[in-house]
Amino acid sequence: MSTQSVRKVVIPAAGLGTRFLPMTKAQPKEMLPVVDKPVIQYVVEEAILSGIDDILIITGRNKRSIEDHFDRCPELEIKFNETCMNIFKDTLNDLSQYPEIHYVRQRDQRGLGDAVLLAEKHCNGEPFVVLLGDTITLTPKGQPTCTHQMIAGYEKYGRSIIAVEPVPEYKIKDYGIIDGTLIEENTYQITDIIEKPAVQDAPTNLGAIGCYLFTPDIFDNIRETEKGHGGEVQLTDAIRKLDRPIGLVTNCRRYDIGDKLGWMKAFLELSYLRDEFKDELKDLFRELTKEE
Repeated sequence: MSTQSVRKVVIPAAGLGTRFLPMTKAQPKEMLPVVDKPVIQYVVEEAILSGIDDILIITGRNKRSIEDHFDRCPELEIKFNETCMNIFKDTLNDLSQYPEIHYVRQRDQRGLGDAVLLAEKHCNGEPFVVLLGDTITLTPKGQPTCTHQMIAGYEKYGRSIIAVEPVPEYKIKDYGIIDGTLIEENTYQITDIIEKPAVQDAPTNLGAIGCYLFTPDIFDNIRETEKGHGGEVQLTDAIRKLDRPIGLVTNCRRYDIGDKLGWMKAFLELSYLRDEFKDELKDLFRELTKEE
């Protein structure tokens, strides 16, 4: 099947982060650190590792620190050039080598669907990936990224791809849950998707994980979508109108930074995976779990 190549990624990062207050009163939740990088840097790196170098971030008020993070910092560059042995020099150089990042501001909080719609002109009729600015996805070394897997699915089926995973029963109310028909291993033809249903109303336990690949017709669908759950334009409602989208269970480990507990779990697990921290964290966990 002949399909247009996927070259663009849209990263919505305009939310207010109310579940993280007071931390996010003046700091975007996408800039919360996980080990030694802000959440959104992991998201941008996912796109770059997947071969995408046209990056658009949807921001909002009080989000200037996102732009500053990916910009050059001449003061630090001068300092590091004077101190060649500084251990952070390579990290700073890596950031300066990122592709150019574009920004559009969502002026009013109208929901995720509205945020994606702001990318229409930038995407210019091409298929594009959407990666949420508060979701980290990692795959084992040497294996394709979550985005790579979605692109492969798009090249095979020529339709929009929704990355999904089984979610525990108590978390179903927090996800867009799909219904569909299994057409091959880990691949579903979606027949419906419901935003944050009650457990008894959920057709399956397969929830969208915040990684999507859309064909351009998603924009018309968003325009035709009325305000839904929470009084916002829900991306889930626009997905329901797509032509036979595919639900793909990807081989990735996802870290949901949607609330404080998810952020703390991600911080601890990703810190533990770093050799420089593992032994001391192991001792800390052992001490904390000792029976009194």
